[in-house]
Amino acid sequence: MRRWPWPRPSSPAGWSTRSSRGEQSGVVVTLALVIAGVAVVDAGIGLVTRWLSASIGEGLILDLRTAVFDHVQRMPVAFFTRTRTGALVSRLNNDVIGAQRAFSTTLSGVVGNLVMLVLTLVVMLGISWRVTLLALVLLPVFVVPARRMGNRLAGIQREAADHNAAMGNQMTERFSAPGATLVKLFGRPEQESAEFAARARRVAQIGVRTAMVQTTFVTALTLVSALAVALVYGLGGYYALAGRLDAGDVVALSLLLTRLYAPLTALATARVEVMAALVSFERVFEVLDLEPLIEDRPDARELPGGPVAVELDDVRFSYPSAEQVSLASLESVATLDARGGEEVLHGVSLRAEPGQVVALVGSSGAGKSTIAQLVSRLYDVDTGAVRLAGVDVRELSAAAIRGAVGMVTQDGHLFHDTIRGNLLLARPGASDEEVWDALERARLADLVRSLPDGIETVVGERGYRLSGGERQRLTIARLLLKRPRVVVLDEATASLDSTSEAAVQAALAEVLAGRTALVIAHRLSTVRAADQILVVEDGRVVERGTHGELLAAGGRYEELYRTQFAEDTVVA
Repeated sequence: MRRWPWPRPSSPAGWSTRSSRGEQSGVVVTLALVIAGVAVVDAGIGLVTRWLSASIGEGLILDLRTAVFDHVQRMPVAFFTRTRTGALVSRLNNDVIGAQRAFSTTLSGVVGNLVMLVLTLVVMLGISWRVTLLALVLLPVFVVPARRMGNRLAGIQREAADHNAAMGNQMTERFSAPGATLVKLFGRPEQESAEFAARARRVAQIGVRTAMVQTTFVTALTLVSALAVALVYGLGGYYALAGRLDAGDVVALSLLLTRLYAPLTALATARVEVMAALVSFERVFEVLDLEPLIEDRPDARELPGGPVAVELDDVRFSYPSAEQVSLASLESVATLDARGGEEVLHGVSLRAEPGQVVALVGSSGAGKSTIAQLVSRLYDVDTGAVRLAGVDVRELSAAAIRGAVGMVTQDGHLFHDTIRGNLLLARPGASDEEVWDALERARLADLVRSLPDGIETVVGERGYRLSGGERQRLTIARLLLKRPRVVVLDEATASLDSTSEAAVQAALAEVLAGRTALVIAHRLSTVRAADQILVVEDGRVVERGTHGELLAAGGRYEELYRTQFAEDTVVA
């Protein structure tokens, strides 16, 4: 028989062996690729989940902070006279971040844990519903303590928030220039430090309590999980020995049980953390639920062009009560002051024609500053009306009133900003030429040029790097830059010495030129040239006329003038 010059073909058995090995290698490679793919997908899902939770959490902080900030800006002045600044700032910082934790860290894992819990239960029920139901007997141990622990932690969290707000308020007040000066003058730094340390120590103790409560809770749940595993091994082993369950199924159930109780523990812990975070939500929305007393009407009007007359027509006014404008938690009191609502203006009527200067004089607390605040619509009247150019201010938009009315108060408040920044508050779009023109007319340009940084000089908190007269003239320059049609001066020179007063009076002459003005003054010598002088006592206008007419009448104005003249003579 002739031999083949090449090897014989492999036997069918050889082909089968090689084919089997090739298939096995393919399966191994496929499994490896699947495992690698699952790992990559899991990593990707983790990154996406973290990005989503961070985006939701930070977006929540942004929305809550801006909402609270915008809402607080709409509150009446009475709100700020009663509220502790530090407590209010704490709502914007600590409480908003506490509310954010519920989304960025806690709730982000709830969906994943719920899915794992449901899938694990389905598989376990398919293996043995008896063992699974027995394991779930311990489920109330997770649910009931979670409810009680959540309420307990919420109370602890509320107490910690109150102490943090108190610390913030103490720092805000004591770290300001007036507060620090007051502490130094009265020699109480040790007592202040002790009070702050006591609050800080209380917050630290609450932090330890919170950590121990949470740790005890999680440890107890972990112990329950271990007991459940022991229970499954015991009952499953009994079934296995009785031939009613495979040994492999027992092992599978015990392994699945860890997959069951891990998400249960996470969900129970999440509920506790969410209950604590709800305290922060409550404190934030407590502020948002306060209704502003002054709001623009839907059909709010703009002010007509041209000169503006100011009129008060039979105005009666009471300052709002505490419950209308404040919160007990923001005032650090158990209950709000029930007083308030007493009428302070009783049928006040006046009219300042366009270009006129009307002065309000009288005793302290007579209601002069209240009248000025009503013209600027910092408050609304109870009855009667305040009109600008014949239009009730309640029918005008807030922007229209701000654009028409400019006010200089006694304290001459400035922000911790540059001279330019404080001036541009009046007109953000003003040019450098307009800014310098306002400084010139306020008799302040030479001083600003002499400063090392000129117009970029930072004036300090509340402008305390400037003298009282310089600070007041800067507020007048701001008013000049604004160019309002109505000027309200509320004791603008009351706290100045004679030299500073002369400089400020010269600047005020620039402000009043050609504008309707309402001037509140303690020193009667500054209002003798007013077109009309009104004497206000106990919330009523008791006299009105020119300086000469009121002196000749021999009434309350003449008495005030004579008393003040005698005081000036004694001082001289």
